[in-house]
Amino acid sequence: MMALKDILYKVTINAVVGSTSVGINAIQFDSRRIESNDVFVAIKGSVVDGHDFIDQVIEKGVVAIICETLPSNLQSGITYIEVENSAKALAFMASNYYGVPSENLKLVGVTGTNGKTTVATLLYQLFKKAGFKVGLLSTVKIMVDSKEYKATHTTPDSLTINKYLKEMSNVGVEFCFMEVSSHGIHQHRTEGLYFTGGIFTNITHDHLDYHKTFAEYRDVKKSFFDNLPASAFALVNVDDKNGLVMLQNTQAKKYTYALKTYANYRVQILENEFGGLLLKINESEVWTRLIGNFNAYNILAIYGTAELLGLDKQEILQLISALESVSGRFQYLISDEKITAIVDYAHTPDALKNVLETINSIRTKNEELITVVGCGGDRDKTKRPKMGHIATELSTKVIFTSDNPRSEEPETIISDIEKGVEPQHAKKVLSIVDRKQAIKTACQLAQPNDIILIAGKGHETYQEIKGERFDFDDLKIVQEFLKQLQK
Repeated sequence: MMALKDILYKVTINAVVGSTSVGINAIQFDSRRIESNDVFVAIKGSVVDGHDFIDQVIEKGVVAIICETLPSNLQSGITYIEVENSAKALAFMASNYYGVPSENLKLVGVTGTNGKTTVATLLYQLFKKAGFKVGLLSTVKIMVDSKEYKATHTTPDSLTINKYLKEMSNVGVEFCFMEVSSHGIHQHRTEGLYFTGGIFTNITHDHLDYHKTFAEYRDVKKSFFDNLPASAFALVNVDDKNGLVMLQNTQAKKYTYALKTYANYRVQILENEFGGLLLKINESEVWTRLIGNFNAYNILAIYGTAELLGLDKQEILQLISALESVSGRFQYLISDEKITAIVDYAHTPDALKNVLETINSIRTKNEELITVVGCGGDRDKTKRPKMGHIATELSTKVIFTSDNPRSEEPETIISDIEKGVEPQHAKKVLSIVDRKQAIKTACQLAQPNDIILIAGKGHETYQEIKGERFDFDDLKIVQEFLKQLQK
């Protein structure tokens, strides 16, 4: 057991009632998980307020309550600590409880709208291939060296982060690459972590259902860089005009990367085809199996990070040429009928535009480009017409369908997407609510050499409808239908 006072280091405390010398078993912020001798952190969430469960957790045997507002009826034998911000307090307490594990390894955070998963996962791959013990905290999965765990959020809660960092530290992991979402930053999940570096990929129209304005969304990302220590590095994409904004108030050492403007790390695309990219990074050429402009940026971010973490330039280039694409990120297969099917996670206007422009830059224009796309329910509605506009402008045929409709009616979502279609593109459009049927129709429409893009869900293996998750894997389904066509 640990004394409560030992895990309160760096927590901003307003008032204490009771003893901080009490022994505690574990930290919990979910009232359903409380066990005897735990400390409960009451967090005001967007849906539920932990303060409403204080009486309930006391009955379950907690010894201490961390809260932003002291309850009116204080019970004897319980320690109450009033803090400025419970979510922030939880992050510091979690780090202290697990022995500040982020100090024992080199932790690099990747933030931005698009590219976070690819950059973090490829850095994990590259450092593994270089012979290091490596950790990964991503949307797709959590890796403790070679041991895999399923991920539930882009940025897990601070207890989960520190639990996995502790496990990494225990097995001798030297480097950990972590996706850092704007939600995670805003909810203080990364407070109390010691970062060796931060990477900014880009910022586009996303999550405006959560962050009410673009400026707020950008400033939340910026706060991650504001909090980096002077010993860390900040590597930002300066082809995005917000790249330099990220560097404005950081104490970290500043580095830039770009395709179009002057930067510390520059890349030129020499060849771009379905087989991969030939790139010139600074003065060196490298071939990669990854495809498209957006992956040229991702590769450059990886190259810069690996160099800043001390790897040899030549070794980095060799390792880059051995990297494989990330699950659900521009994954493609070619059927016996010579139909190319591409599955990509593109679920924002910018990501969809990137993927479609990449395909159009490679294809001969003698073939059809059939795009299957939808938008998630209960999320930013303003992007729906934009997605419709981009899909129909950059494809020869488009099938609008369901993504994860969640609690919304799929027909309503599709209707919102259709509003962005210009009259001259209306003939290109089919709307099929059932996603499986939409993918099947795309396969039936496709002729030899045509290209099918299935966008929006990428690596996801489920579809979320009315609070339930159903098995659904775009890649498996398109594979199945293309095989049926061969018979």
